Amino acid sequence: MAAKPRLRPVAGEAALAAASLGDWWRLFKPNVMQLSVFTAAVGLYLAPGYVHPFLAAVAVFAIAAGAGAAAALNNAYDADIDRIMARTRGRPTARGRIDPAEAAGAGVVLGLIAVAVLGLSTNWLAAGLLAGTILFYAVVYTMLLKRRTPQNIVIGGAAGALPPVVGWAAAAGRVDPEAWILFALIFLWTPPHFWALALYRAQDYAAAGVPMLPVVAGRRATIRQIRGYAWLVVAVSLLPPLVGMAGWLYAAVAVAAGGAFLFAVERLVREGSDRAAARVFRTSIVQLFALFAGLVVDRALGSFVGV
Repeated sequence: MAAKPRLRPVAGEAALAAASLGDWWRLFKPNVMQLSVFTAAVGLYLAPGYVHPFLAAVAVFAIAAGAGAAAALNNAYDADIDRIMARTRGRPTARGRIDPAEAAGAGVVLGLIAVAVLGLSTNWLAAGLLAGTILFYAVVYTMLLKRRTPQNIVIGGAAGALPPVVGWAAAAGRVDPEAWILFALIFLWTPPHFWALALYRAQDYAAAGVPMLPVVAGRRATIRQIRGYAWLVVAVSLLPPLVGMAGWLYAAVAVAAGGAFLFAVERLVREGSDRAAARVFRTSIVQLFALFAGLVVDRALGSFVGV
């Protein structure tokens, strides 16, 4: 499916209403940022080596700022299609409260500050990975993939999967294989998570000319893809105990969370309804949070008992 032409924002449109502090806060997508910050903090905690708590807090803050910068750049570029979709039309750039050029400028400045702060407080490998994450999300996903291919989420998911790798590098000064397990977990989790959302928002994506999989391939094909990726997510979630990265407590959490996710997915396969798709979307969020929280609790418990 060919994407529709971009609907360029009218120059000076932001003058229709002055932006509030709340508008600027919403520009940085705080709800989306929370997941990136959480997984980055988990990566930092799990990595070998010691980071002073103050520097760890600075690193997490810098990663949060980097996530906010990427969101601002995304909002700036997508202001035209965000106006069309019910889920995004309340964003300040879509409503004309913040001019897209101003949003882009804020994103660039905030991104540069975030990368510099992370480099100075920890190391430049982590800073380079953060810069790559911002650029991948803003340029590769938002500008190059989102409106051109139904694989936008599959490839673009790398941006959302990198925060725990950034956190790991900030603590260890290197990227170990265990960090890539965290990356793989989020990378494979992203398509079923967003395709479930796209199933019950398909009309929005079609109206905006965004070739999400349900729009291009249809509902049944998308559900089959969700099912395949869901099983891959569960398989990868069981790797940490197998490689000595986690113990029995995390294993129990992974089995329970994976079972709940697969149950929701199989219900979607049977019903095919928007309600079932929304359930998969919500369950996937709980699953990912449970897995990363389980890794933290498992490590903390292991440290407490000395194993």
